[in-house]
Order: sequence, then structure tokens, then C-alpha cells
Amino acid sequence: MTVPEVLAELKGISRRTFYRWRELGTGPTTFKLPNGELRLWRSDFMEWLQEREEIFA
Repeated sequence: MTVPEVLAELKGISRRTFYRWRELGTGPTTFKLPNGELRLWRSDFMEWLQEREEIFA
């Protein structure tokens, strides 16, 4: 997934917030492509979302 796709899924989360989560180590796992762009595996993103649901349920 691209960062814009993740932001669309999270509805209302800014790009800055996403990158802040990354800096703090609380965001979903990302990896960089050779061109420097960030990507996320959908399975990792969904797992991260599920963990957040369990924490805040």
C-alpha cells in the first residue's frame, strides 16, 4: 500500500500524523522502495489496525 492509500483507509489522519507515528515507532511497519517511496504490506497494516482495536476496545 502507498501512504496515500493508508491515509484514505484511516480517514481523517494527516500525513504528518502518520509520519509522527513512524518516528515514534507506533505506526504500522513500512519499507522503502529503491526510489525512496514508503510502502506497507496490506497484511501488516490490517494486523496493526486489529492491534489498535484490541487496545482501545
